Amino acid sequence: MRRRRLRALLGAALTAAIAVPLVAVAGDASAATNSFRGVNWADARDNYVNGWVIPSGLTAADSYSTVYTKANGIIAGFQSLLGANTVRLPINPQSVNDTWWASYKGAFDSALAHGMKVIVSYWEADTAKDGYVDDPAAWNTMWDRVTTDYAGNANVYFEPMNEPFGYSLSAWVSLCSTWLSRHANIPRGRVLISGTGYNDNVTGVGAASALSGTLLSLHFYGFWASDTTRAAWTTNLSNRLGSYSSRTVIDEAGSPMTTGLTYTGAANQDGNVFTSYFAATTDLTRARQMGIVYWPGLRTGDTYSITRQSGSGLAVNNASGVAQLRWGWGL
Repeated sequence: MRRRRLRALLGAALTAAIAVPLVAVAGDASAATNSFRGVNWADARDNYVNGWVIPSGLTAADSYSTVYTKANGIIAGFQSLLGANTVRLPINPQSVNDTWWASYKGAFDSALAHGMKVIVSYWEADTAKDGYVDDPAAWNTMWDRVTTDYAGNANVYFEPMNEPFGYSLSAWVSLCSTWLSRHANIPRGRVLISGTGYNDNVTGVGAASALSGTLLSLHFYGFWASDTTRAAWTTNLSNRLGSYSSRTVIDEAGSPMTTGLTYTGAANQDGNVFTSYFAATTDLTRARQMGIVYWPGLRTGDTYSITRQSGSGLAVNNASGVAQLRWGWGL
């Protein structure tokens, strides 16, 4: 996560350099996205790995049944402690095109058995870290397999790539258009197209006619600026959304949850970068009926992790953070 955060700091500068939006389409693809009340379940090493992605609590030696059983406790914790109904899980070609996929599917299947939505997203390897698909042929093979396995389940959503910062807007739209054509059996309303840069701006992809009908995904973090007021953070976020809030799911947003910050109550929010950021983000998502998928719901060793493992289940790291997140979800 730390490496990814440092890279994300460059997002605003990169976004400014991206070409102007493509041909616009009238209106938004959906009325609201607040049906996504989610969390990321992440690898302790971060999801940028050159090898199998293994979310916290799982091991490479786990069988399908072991993954499924472990996931039952974690997914149930996301539901009971947070009120989540969505989990975002990482994939890469090594994880899907190798033997791990047969076991790893236990996490997906457990979430679906619990009635959860699942967002599955491709992450590049940490040996590349250039914002491009590492191996297009392997990437296609991966997505062919994942969509074959889960196209028929309406609760599975597909995000072709996480943080595509290597691509220009036009190149990114072209890649996504090709993905949509290759997987035309997937309804566009079950595809999340990442914003340009570090997923940090959706105005370009939102305006691209080739991507009409898709959902959009945005990332937004408090370490991207030094503002200490909700008003400043609201402006920052609004500019990244443009007129596309109703199509957008913020599928990464998070704040320190193990450092003693209090997130609830107006008196505790302005005056601190992270409390003002998180308040502004959750206020806006609630007001605009937007989905938010917290980073991370569970990731061992991450100060942003809103839960931690406890026995076969989970425990909350910051009750006020949970309350503020639930506010943003509209609960």
